[in-house]
Amino acid sequence: MDNYRPGNNTGDVFYLTGFANLREHRRLLSIPFFFLLLYMMAANAVVTYVIAKQRNLYKPMYVLIGSLTLLNFFFPLLFIPRMVVSFASGRNEITAVECLLQIFVIHLCGSFQTSILLQMAVDRFFAICWPLRYHDIVNLRNSILFTAALALRNTVTMVTMVCLFIPLTFCQSNVIYHCACVVTLACGTSLRSYIAGVMAFTITTSDCIIIAATYVVIFIVIFWSSSGESRQKAIHTCSTHLLVIGISYLSVVCAFIGYKVSAIPPDIKVALTLSYLLIPSCFSPVIYGIRTNEIKVYMLKMLKLNTVDSKNT
Repeated sequence: MDNYRPGNNTGDVFYLTGFANLREHRRLLSIPFFFLLLYMMAANAVVTYVIAKQRNLYKPMYVLIGSLTLLNFFFPLLFIPRMVVSFASGRNEITAVECLLQIFVIHLCGSFQTSILLQMAVDRFFAICWPLRYHDIVNLRNSILFTAALALRNTVTMVTMVCLFIPLTFCQSNVIYHCACVVTLACGTSLRSYIAGVMAFTITTSDCIIIAATYVVIFIVIFWSSSGESRQKAIHTCSTHLLVIGISYLSVVCAFIGYKVSAIPPDIKVALTLSYLLIPSCFSPVIYGIRTNEIKVYMLKMLKLNTVDSKNT
């Protein structure tokens, strides 16, 4: 039997009981989630390694792709190992401090994901719309300043958000039917929780609006330009980025539906809210590995080299 007990909570300990309706079969979830973790780590590690290893890929677009896959490598480590242990052992306790830390780190990483997607959009904007001035604008100094500004925005926002949660008292059941922490159990959360939610939502929404507007301009410029190999390459590159962006924001929409629609069965709600944490790390490395020719070429070279080495040994 899973180790949790409902009741009033002093705010010291919570019990994460996502998928508890599966009863004794809940323990079996540790197996697919364990292999899912291995897959996400391996897929993102390969793409990150290829970009880091090949100096020919030391260009803004590939550095950003490598940054995204590196982030997607570490992101699952923040919650999946705990989920696997919880499913396998039935021990679901998490302290209030751990809960706040989990909320902070997960939301911070999520904000950095959207920031990297925004940087990719800006990079493609200058590369396609201002090709003659691209290297003057997208230089090392400007890239560092832009990255630092986004990092400061994300960190300040998430620290403020968590600080809004700290004074809250938790008077409802200490059982959270989820695999990660939420603050819906807090008493009097109407204002503080609302402000924190708006802050987190603003980052995602503002980045999404800027990204969408940027790609609208990019495709207008592309379709007004003369046809040729460069045009096809621009369409291919931008469509690859848009595919990753679409999947990332679709997972956010799924998570939002899971949080807000009460009519959905509890286990489906948990699965939907987990999609925001799992889907980007699953699909991004595959999309970039398959659709980005330069990365794919180096991956195939590495595979052939390893095959030859294994035959020679």
